[in-house]
Amino acid sequence: MRIIGNNPQLSRQTQGTASGAITGGKPVVVNTDGTVTQISATANSASTGTAAKFDDEYARKTRIAYDTNTDKFVIIYRDDGNSNYGTAIVGTISDTSISYGTAVVFESANSNYLDITFDSNANKVLIVYQDDGNSGQGTAIVGTVSGTSISFGSPTVFDTSDTKDCAVAFDSALNKSLVIYKRSSTGRSRILTISGTSVSAGNDAEFESGNVSETDIDFITGANKFLAVFEDTSDSQKGKAIVGTIASGDSTISYGSVAVYNTGRSELNKVINIGSSKAVIVYRDHGNSLYGTAVVATISSTSVSFGSAVVFKSNQINALTILYNSSDSKVYVMYADASASDALKMITGTISGTSISFADEITLDSSTTANINGMYIPDGSKGLIAFNNGSSDGMAIIRQFASTNLSASTSEAFIGFAEDTVATGQPVTINTKGAIDENQSSLTPAQQYFVQTDGTLGTSADDPSVVAGTAVTATKLIVKG
Repeated sequence: MRIIGNNPQLSRQTQGTASGAITGGKPVVVNTDGTVTQISATANSASTGTAAKFDDEYARKTRIAYDTNTDKFVIIYRDDGNSNYGTAIVGTISDTSISYGTAVVFESANSNYLDITFDSNANKVLIVYQDDGNSGQGTAIVGTVSGTSISFGSPTVFDTSDTKDCAVAFDSALNKSLVIYKRSSTGRSRILTISGTSVSAGNDAEFESGNVSETDIDFITGANKFLAVFEDTSDSQKGKAIVGTIASGDSTISYGSVAVYNTGRSELNKVINIGSSKAVIVYRDHGNSLYGTAVVATISSTSVSFGSAVVFKSNQINALTILYNSSDSKVYVMYADASASDALKMITGTISGTSISFADEITLDSSTTANINGMYIPDGSKGLIAFNNGSSDGMAIIRQFASTNLSASTSEAFIGFAEDTVATGQPVTINTKGAIDENQSSLTPAQQYFVQTDGTLGTSADDPSVVAGTAVTATKLIVKG
């Protein structure tokens, strides 16, 4: 076969600036800032850091938020060593190490039922809690991270009644947060909106007339809905879920019908958004020997349905959290394993449709653990887990997930093959769709090739599937992309 070179009159090449060194003939992706990066072997291998102490007393009700504006995380907790005051501390991640700023009290009173979310529109954290110093009223406060410090505005009461079981999540489509909680014996909610360092509360709305506890909530991005989960103690302590919708520009929320995901007693309920219109719910199934259990939830309009429940730990668990790794599209469940003196364990969950399967249990920390809470850190594909150890110290640990720079979230960013070898920061020419890349070797003519996650070419699709092109000689490939 006679190959005619690239026609300079056709737009089959593009110029970019290299982010990292690039070798001629290697596949590249375009980054969000317009630079290009070579697809290479595994960028990070899986590892676990050393637990770092953030409080040397019993830090209860620990919760975490990640501030994407400053690339810092914020841990909040009730400091039992300081009169049960509501306290926050800023943390910084470097590889698998953690350092902290100085702890700051945001509520000088007994603070219970804490939760926190990050408002990416205001670039602030929003904390909700029960203020026992003010008759147990439901209260919210805005925090601003600067360097390794955090400062707070004035607290706002969102419900003057005694409130319990607070949980909060941020609606990234409408830039509002939703807090759910128990008032008296019913499930209530309010929309919270940040302005500067203040927060305002919308109208009160009921999501469950029964007696709720063990609440959690997340915003499901593919559906633009909230999904709240809870234990209904007035109905045999069943595990239930409900879909909430904020009308555009509104300060009120409406709910669909309550759906049951577990007919037995459901404790330690947690829900995590996994993209599309799906979420994963994990819980301790009291009706099944306190086993750790998971189920996939699917939102359709204002309704939610569930796949089959799957036991991920056939032993009693005593604490529980979950995070979703958008890099590998898997969930990671962390729990205190009662069969191993409450050691901190982690197991990997893989979702397929409405099903979930688990494998690869590992130990993250062998000490006795409690009050576990986790957060996915997208910068470097890490998991951050906070917990109490056997000495009741407040601790946090980093789990580095194995990752490549070609994942489900970046596969669409593949644009072609580098023409030349260049250093980082230098201009590079990329052969794009329809061009002929002449920097290959050992190809089979007429064979279709796929980009592998390690940057090589293969004759079968990897996960994700990215078509590289068709070979016309042993050294030449027509780029398809």
